[in-house]
Amino acid sequence: MKYLRMMLVLLTVVLLSSTTAMAEVPSPTIPKGNADQCVKPTQEMRVNHMEYILHQRDDTMHKGIRTEQFSFKKCINCHTVKDDAGKVVTIKDERHFCNSCHTYVAVKIDCFECHASTPTGKASGNAHSSIDSLSKMSAVGSNNNE
Repeated sequence: MKYLRMMLVLLTVVLLSSTTAMAEVPSPTIPKGNADQCVKPTQEMRVNHMEYILHQRDDTMHKGIRTEQFSFKKCINCHTVKDDAGKVVTIKDERHFCNSCHTYVAVKIDCFECHASTPTGKASGNAHSSIDSLSKMSAVGSNNNE
Protein backbone atom coordinates (compact mmCIF):
# COMPACT_ATOMS: atom_id res chain seq x y z
CA MET A 1 0.00 0.00 0.00
CA LYS A 2 2.83 2.36 0.89
CA TYR A 3 4.58 1.54 -2.39
CA LEU A 4 1.39 2.20 -4.39
CA ARG A 5 0.88 5.54 -2.64
CA MET A 6 4.45 6.62 -3.42
CA MET A 7 3.97 5.67 -7.07
CA LEU A 8 0.75 7.71 -7.30
CA VAL A 9 2.44 10.74 -5.75
CA LEU A 10 5.39 10.39 -8.12
CA LEU A 11 3.10 9.98 -11.12
CA THR A 12 1.11 13.05 -10.07
CA VAL A 13 4.27 15.14 -9.74
CA VAL A 14 5.53 14.02 -13.16
CA LEU A 15 2.19 14.73 -14.84
CA LEU A 16 1.83 18.14 -13.23
CA SER A 17 5.38 19.16 -14.09
CA SER A 18 4.98 18.10 -17.73
CA THR A 19 1.66 19.94 -17.99
CA THR A 20 3.25 23.07 -16.55
CA ALA A 21 6.15 22.79 -18.98
CA MET A 22 3.77 22.40 -21.93
CA ALA A 23 1.76 25.43 -20.85
CA GLU A 24 4.91 27.59 -20.98
CA VAL A 25 5.80 26.78 -24.58
CA PRO A 26 5.43 30.01 -26.56
CA SER A 27 3.35 30.03 -29.70
CA PRO A 28 3.55 32.48 -32.56
CA THR A 29 1.32 35.53 -32.70
CA ILE A 30 -0.35 35.27 -36.08
CA PRO A 31 -1.70 38.57 -37.41
CA LYS A 32 -5.16 38.54 -38.98
CA GLY A 33 -5.49 39.36 -42.66
CA ASN A 34 -7.22 42.53 -43.83
CA ALA A 35 -10.20 40.78 -45.45
CA ASP A 36 -13.24 39.23 -43.81
CA GLN A 37 -12.11 35.76 -44.82
CA CYS A 38 -9.29 33.99 -46.63
CA VAL A 39 -9.63 32.04 -49.88
CA LYS A 40 -9.81 28.84 -47.79
CA PRO A 41 -10.60 28.22 -44.11
CA THR A 42 -7.89 29.51 -41.76
CA GLN A 43 -6.79 26.14 -40.40
CA GLU A 44 -6.56 24.68 -43.90
CA MET A 45 -4.40 27.60 -45.04
CA ARG A 46 -2.11 27.20 -42.03
CA VAL A 47 -1.51 23.57 -42.90
CA ASN A 48 -1.58 23.63 -46.72
CA HIS A 49 -0.63 27.14 -47.85
CA MET A 50 2.69 26.01 -49.27
CA GLU A 51 1.02 23.38 -51.45
CA TYR A 52 -1.35 26.03 -52.83
CA ILE A 53 1.48 28.49 -53.47
CA LEU A 54 3.61 25.86 -55.21
CA HIS A 55 0.67 24.67 -57.32
CA GLN A 56 -0.12 28.27 -58.32
CA ARG A 57 3.55 28.86 -59.16
CA ASP A 58 3.71 25.76 -61.34
CA ASP A 59 0.47 26.62 -63.16
CA THR A 60 1.61 30.20 -63.74
CA MET A 61 5.28 29.66 -64.59
CA HIS A 62 5.14 26.35 -66.44
CA LYS A 63 1.67 26.34 -67.98
CA GLY A 64 0.91 30.07 -68.33
CA ILE A 65 -2.29 29.70 -66.31
CA ARG A 66 -3.06 32.67 -64.07
CA THR A 67 -5.86 32.48 -61.53
CA GLU A 68 -6.69 34.74 -58.62
CA GLN A 69 -7.49 32.24 -55.87
CA PHE A 70 -3.93 31.60 -54.68
CA SER A 71 -2.27 34.67 -56.17
CA PHE A 72 0.87 35.50 -54.20
CA LYS A 73 0.26 39.21 -54.81
CA LYS A 74 -3.17 38.93 -53.21
CA CYS A 75 -1.67 37.15 -50.17
CA ILE A 76 0.88 39.94 -49.70
CA ASN A 77 -1.72 42.67 -50.21
CA CYS A 78 -4.07 41.17 -47.61
CA HIS A 79 -1.61 39.95 -45.00
CA THR A 80 0.12 43.23 -44.18
CA VAL A 81 1.36 44.15 -40.73
CA LYS A 82 2.11 47.74 -39.79
CA ASP A 83 4.66 49.05 -37.30
CA ASP A 84 3.92 51.64 -34.62
CA ALA A 85 4.34 54.44 -37.16
CA GLY A 86 1.76 52.85 -39.49
CA LYS A 87 4.31 51.72 -42.09
CA VAL A 88 3.96 48.19 -43.52
CA VAL A 89 6.80 45.99 -42.26
CA THR A 90 9.01 43.98 -44.62
CA ILE A 91 10.12 40.37 -44.38
CA LYS A 92 13.16 41.57 -42.42
CA ASP A 93 10.87 42.43 -39.50
CA GLU A 94 9.87 39.63 -37.11
CA ARG A 95 6.29 40.97 -37.13
CA HIS A 96 5.86 40.34 -40.88
CA PHE A 97 2.93 37.96 -41.43
CA CYS A 98 5.05 35.20 -42.96
CA ASN A 99 7.79 35.58 -40.34
CA SER A 100 5.31 35.15 -37.49
CA CYS A 101 5.14 31.39 -38.13
CA HIS A 102 8.17 30.66 -40.26
CA THR A 103 10.58 31.96 -37.62
CA TYR A 104 8.75 29.94 -34.96
CA VAL A 105 9.09 26.68 -36.92
CA ALA A 106 12.57 27.53 -38.27
CA VAL A 107 11.55 27.35 -41.94
CA LYS A 108 13.50 29.53 -44.38
CA ILE A 109 11.33 31.62 -46.69
CA ASP A 110 12.82 32.05 -50.16
CA CYS A 111 9.79 33.67 -51.85
CA PHE A 112 11.13 37.14 -51.20
CA GLU A 113 14.37 36.62 -53.04
CA CYS A 114 12.30 37.53 -56.12
CA HIS A 115 8.95 38.80 -54.80
CA ALA A 116 8.33 41.95 -52.78
CA SER A 117 7.40 41.27 -49.16
CA THR A 118 5.08 44.27 -48.99
CA PRO A 119 2.45 45.67 -51.34
CA THR A 120 3.83 48.29 -53.69
CA GLY A 121 1.87 51.20 -55.09
CA LYS A 122 -1.80 51.56 -54.19
CA ALA A 123 -3.03 48.22 -52.89
CA SER A 124 -6.58 47.68 -51.77
CA GLY A 125 -5.58 45.23 -49.04
CA ASN A 126 -8.65 43.17 -49.89
CA ALA A 127 -7.96 39.55 -50.80
CA HIS A 128 -11.11 39.42 -52.91
CA SER A 129 -10.58 42.52 -55.05
CA SER A 130 -10.03 42.44 -58.78
CA ILE A 131 -6.57 41.47 -59.98
CA ASP A 132 -6.49 44.73 -61.96
CA SER A 133 -6.69 46.79 -58.79
CA LEU A 134 -3.80 45.00 -57.12
CA SER A 135 -0.45 46.68 -56.92
CA LYS A 136 2.49 45.72 -59.07
CA MET A 137 5.22 43.95 -57.15
CA SER A 138 8.89 44.41 -57.89
CA ALA A 139 10.90 41.35 -58.78
CA VAL A 140 14.59 40.84 -59.31
CA GLY A 141 15.40 39.99 -62.93
CA SER A 142 11.89 38.89 -63.92
CA ASN A 143 8.63 40.18 -65.30
CA ASN A 144 7.27 39.84 -61.77
CA ASN A 145 5.33 36.66 -62.35
CA GLU A 146 3.25 35.41 -59.51
